[in-house]
Formats: sequence, structure tokens, C-alpha cells
Amino acid sequence: MVIISWALLREFIKDHPTAAEPLNRWYDIVDMADWSNLADIKGTFNNVDYVGNDRYVFNIKGNEFRLVAMIHFNHRTVYIRFIDVHTEYDEIDCSTI
Repeated sequence: MVIISWALLREFIKDHPTAAEPLNRWYDIVDMADWSNLADIKGTFNNVDYVGNDRYVFNIKGNEFRLVAMIHFNHRTVYIRFIDVHTEYDEIDCSTI
């Protein structure tokens, strides 16, 4: 899958260094993936949730962080829309970001 944008993750890691290892692992796994649907994602990340409007929520580092990605399977592209601590995630409507 093509992931857009690593820069957002890099900036987040500057403020949350404990996220570096799990986000790098997530990135590497997604980069090598070839998903066609939610079932494919669940085969890789069992705890992913579909929240509508092509958005998927990934729990990072034991649910300490939440990553929302828009995934277009037909283009093999993952757009990172949001990454933050779990409490900040609770404040957003992730189906619209």
C-alpha cells in the first residue's frame, strides 16, 4: 500500500517518542500490505475498526494512540488523517476528518 503521509507521523513522534517503535512497525506492515477490503486489514490488524466514509481506526501501542486512515483499496492508498492520544481521539468525528 502507498501511505500518505509519513511527515504527519514523524511530527507526532517528535512530541510522543514512545510512539516511534509501534508507528514504525505499523508503517512497515502497511507498506508491504496488499489489502482489498476490511477482511484483509483485519487479517493483519485484528483490532481495526471501520467508522464510515472510507475511514479506519487503528489502535497503536495497546490503544494508547489512535490512528485514523482513509483507505482507497482500488488505488492501494492509505491516507493518514489523524494520529493522537486516545483522549484526543474521543473529541473528534473520525468519519469526517
